[in-house]
Amino acid sequence: MRIQGKKVWIAGQFMAAQLEIAAGKILEITPYSEEKADIDYGDNRILPGFIDIHTHGAYGFDTNDGDADGLRMWMKRIPEEGVTSILPTTVTQLPDVLEKAVANVVRVTEAGYEGAEILGIHFEGPYLDMEYKGAQPPEAIAVPDVEQFQRYQEAAKGLIRYITLAPEHDEDFALTRYCASHGVIVSMGHSAATYEQALMGIANGATSMPHVFNGMTPFHHRKPGLVGAAFRVRDIYGEVICDGHHSDVASLNNYFTSKGRDCGIMITDSLRAKGCPPGGDYELGGHAIEIGTDGLARLKGTDTIAGSTLRMNQGLRILVEEALVPFDTAVNACTINPARCLGADRRKGRIAAGFDADLTVLDRDYNVFQTWCRGRKCLN
Repeated sequence: MRIQGKKVWIAGQFMAAQLEIAAGKILEITPYSEEKADIDYGDNRILPGFIDIHTHGAYGFDTNDGDADGLRMWMKRIPEEGVTSILPTTVTQLPDVLEKAVANVVRVTEAGYEGAEILGIHFEGPYLDMEYKGAQPPEAIAVPDVEQFQRYQEAAKGLIRYITLAPEHDEDFALTRYCASHGVIVSMGHSAATYEQALMGIANGATSMPHVFNGMTPFHHRKPGLVGAAFRVRDIYGEVICDGHHSDVASLNNYFTSKGRDCGIMITDSLRAKGCPPGGDYELGGHAIEIGTDGLARLKGTDTIAGSTLRMNQGLRILVEEALVPFDTAVNACTINPARCLGADRRKGRIAAGFDADLTVLDRDYNVFQTWCRGRKCLN
């Protein structure tokens, strides 16, 4: 199969090119040729497939449900927004729920599924701070414990690739060090950590932060906190929910301008309500939530934000057109940066020979025209 376009994102810029795809890989890239292509996308933009490393669910399904059919449906439909790889993300819950949730991801990955590729599990909690828990259920928050985490990882058969925890509650940073030494990315969030505690977390192996600005100590010029660490430590990854609501577009601009093009990561932090009709009641971690007209989820009857219904292609549009973030920085945030954070950047996140044929084709208005997941067209 040969596909081509006049705007293919290669080496941080658009160029006219043709891609030969076979066995799920990009075999070679050659100059644009009107005569030899099977599909010509013309002036539509061909980008690397989007990677969402922090997303709880969509279309009525939540990772904590532990339902195989729901997870398969999610993976089959998520390419509608240009996503080709994903980390299904848990929510803080009691051990039996979490063990069932991670075991379900194992079951689906072993049995097979269609659509976006599951790169592992994002284990958000239960090792969080009570004050900055956000919508995470307080009754299930626990103290970091290496032996307990080992049981979760055993249930997940090693699929937990990324964990969010509050470093100030990790005594002697024992779980941080354990995870870092066993190939699990440690992300510091839902936390009251000071700037100094954040630096100690980094010194002991933490390499990322979830949804910067949200669920953490706010920035103060005399108390920089986690946000200050996210800005100051340039080579630490930091996720951002780019819906313009969790963080104002001016804050998005400030963050990505400071962070640069290599370590900012766009996430959706989406809930089961994404892709569902407006209105309606849902739940997160066993607690009722409601979806507002702005698309935000909140704990029912409160102003506490509980997540988003953001689509990745919408997030890219917001970053570029509203937050005025440079296009290359915005594209990196949803492609090569999350791939690099996960250590998957030798096959994901770029359009290059030898890489997986994960491609997102966008029109000029950021609508998804087509998505390719490992060499297969995903949209009719």
